Amino acid sequence: MTPSPTAACAAAPPCTLVIFGAAGDLTKRLLVPSLYDLAAAGLLDGSMRVLGVDRADLTDASWAEGITRSLHELAADPGAEFNAGTIRDEVWNPLRARLSYLKGDITEASTFEALRAHVSGNAVFYCAVSSRFFAPIAEGLGRVGLLEEGEGAFRRLVVEKPFGSDLASARALDAELLSVAGESQIYRIDHFLGKETVQAILALRFANRIFEPIWSAEHIDHVEITAAETLGVEGRGQFYEQAGALRDMVPNHLFQLLSMLAMEPPESFAEKPVRDAKAKLLAAVRPVQPGDAVRGQYGAGVLNDEARPAYRAEPDVAPNSETETYAALKLTIDAPRWEGVPFYLRSGKRMTAHRTEIVVTFKPASHALFAEADGAAPAPNRLIIQIDGEKGLRTELQTKRPGPGQTLAPVAEVYRHDDFFRRTPNVGYEMLLHACMSGDATLFQRADSIESAWAVVEPLIEAWAKGSPELYPAGSDGPAGADALLARDGRRWTKLGDDPDARVDGPAAEPAA
Repeated sequence: MTPSPTAACAAAPPCTLVIFGAAGDLTKRLLVPSLYDLAAAGLLDGSMRVLGVDRADLTDASWAEGITRSLHELAADPGAEFNAGTIRDEVWNPLRARLSYLKGDITEASTFEALRAHVSGNAVFYCAVSSRFFAPIAEGLGRVGLLEEGEGAFRRLVVEKPFGSDLASARALDAELLSVAGESQIYRIDHFLGKETVQAILALRFANRIFEPIWSAEHIDHVEITAAETLGVEGRGQFYEQAGALRDMVPNHLFQLLSMLAMEPPESFAEKPVRDAKAKLLAAVRPVQPGDAVRGQYGAGVLNDEARPAYRAEPDVAPNSETETYAALKLTIDAPRWEGVPFYLRSGKRMTAHRTEIVVTFKPASHALFAEADGAAPAPNRLIIQIDGEKGLRTELQTKRPGPGQTLAPVAEVYRHDDFFRRTPNVGYEMLLHACMSGDATLFQRADSIESAWAVVEPLIEAWAKGSPELYPAGSDGPAGADALLARDGRRWTKLGDDPDARVDGPAAEPAA
């Protein structure tokens, strides 16, 4: 019997979900499709209401009509993240009937005065807007008392990444949010944590006895965490010019993978122990010095047999831009479990393949009794956790090559997530929305973890404010400097390549002592 991904979940309690930025792309492309998926799975209370707030000149009817049209278009688009197929009227129509709209400017006090008349009981306020509006929205809600909890009703505030643009701005944002709401009311959402394959990292580590005993410096040589994209900035040049690869990906997405991969076992999987374990891990990561990092920017190149322009030729990008589209760094964790184990992180756009994965490379066998057919030392064992693309798990081992003698050959065992579990409509926000409405903050970031993450990359932000990134051609594995970063340790990156099953890459040389 195929397990159901929602079998252990109960419907979220009734509430009003207020979406600031109701006419925006995030609402249409991700939030409403996720609500549809939750309704289809029976995970929304029948009396839940959705109230959209935006400056657009819309009514209840016209907003609902536009949302419905967008939902159908996404369902019919095979390339969209929303893969429901056909929209079922028996699921959507009851939810559509509970949509309402309030026209208002979130920079004006009158909007929040008007909002107060529409909200009673449980409420979740979702900031689907630019991060510069997070603090004004929180201040507006606080001013009219909409974040006050009483008589058993909850009030929650959801903010999307980025949570600041550096350590100082992150601290300032936290101070502004916490001036009107308690930490338990603030849900900082990172959609990476909505991915099933990300959540499965904890199960892999702590539910399988074969891994935890070898999950330490005694057995692991090094770890790679990669988030590679074939896409460029895709019309988001104005945003990307302000963010860059480091701010956009490293302190949030990649550090979330790092914390789940490297944290100590929590006392339980309740909200506080898990978040405490993550926070402790991130606090133990040393700040990265510029000599342990590489920044790059994609130039013109060829990807999938198609010519691609340089980043500086993209719309809304300055022709002399120094913004990085690639970042690679070496991390050191000050914890006994990871003493001497480097963690190499990289993220880039216009790479040769779209792949988010973790590669754990183990130390060579303690006794070199075997050799491969050519007499070379055998490749090390590796565990590859594939988050995106061909989602699943790959273990690379050594076995005896058939024939006389004791020579080795590399083999791989592959587990594909979709071979074992029924694919269900999922854009990555379903469980996050459900958890927020249910009051479970396990999958959300806490202020201390966010500040620790920014502190790690703060030296790079300061150093990269001047100078130029290294160019790399679109359709490549990144800049040469990133290869040199690992080569000086006697290691090399796992090749991105198009076929994960064809990759059995060992280190370039014996690991450094």
